[in-house]
Amino acid sequence: MAKLVDFHCHLDLYPDFEALVRECETREIYTLAVTTTPRAWSRNHELASKTKHVRAALGLHPQLVHSHGSDIVMWEKLLDKSSYVGEVGLDASPQYYKSLPEQKHVFERILKACSKQGGKVLSIHSIRTASTVLDMANEHLDLRNNTMVLHWFTGTAVEARRAVEMGCYFSINARMLRSSKSNALLKAVPLERILTETDGPFTDGKVGPARPEDAMTCVEGLAGAYDLPVADMQKAIVRNLLAILQTVTK
Repeated sequence: MAKLVDFHCHLDLYPDFEALVRECETREIYTLAVTTTPRAWSRNHELASKTKHVRAALGLHPQLVHSHGSDIVMWEKLLDKSSYVGEVGLDASPQYYKSLPEQKHVFERILKACSKQGGKVLSIHSIRTASTVLDMANEHLDLRNNTMVLHWFTGTAVEARRAVEMGCYFSINARMLRSSKSNALLKAVPLERILTETDGPFTDGKVGPARPEDAMTCVEGLAGAYDLPVADMQKAIVRNLLAILQTVTK
């Protein structure tokens, strides 16, 4: 099984995309290659399907809905080919707030489609919208047959506890652990709901933009936060991954 987990990484945005997929496989890093539009999914899936450790997620990023909202039609047509969905969700940051009504429309269609098919794992973006995302999931997603992973969660501890009660997981990156909010978040989230991510190339690694191998920095930080040996934390993350993989359909 995998030695390391990067459950949210934009592999296709690296200049050495194909080589990085091979690197993840060689190093046994279970990597979820999220996409920002469904147009990118086929190439990601083509490369990932040749590996044991890389999976491609079908996405429609909320920050792109204002310009690519019509891609939801393509997204819906491709969904039956993927068990993994991401990056999807909502973003109410000032620069994206105007498109929030359209984002909600697209996200509702995504949730309903996943609910209908079942067996999906969703990597979800929720900037300034955690409660709304959870409300919409409660209304439109079959939570008994789909798994939500909240990527780079920035909501409150109360919202985090609500998400835990709904069965959500949280993918944590090293940059999050440097935030003043990290202690409150980790107190609200049990260890068995934690995964690691890099969100590369949008975060910094040891050398340049973070790569999947840099997920180890987050493992080390989490080990300190939970007062566990690094090796035990690494094993716990892999166990959490295995629990999620048991829920997928293909």
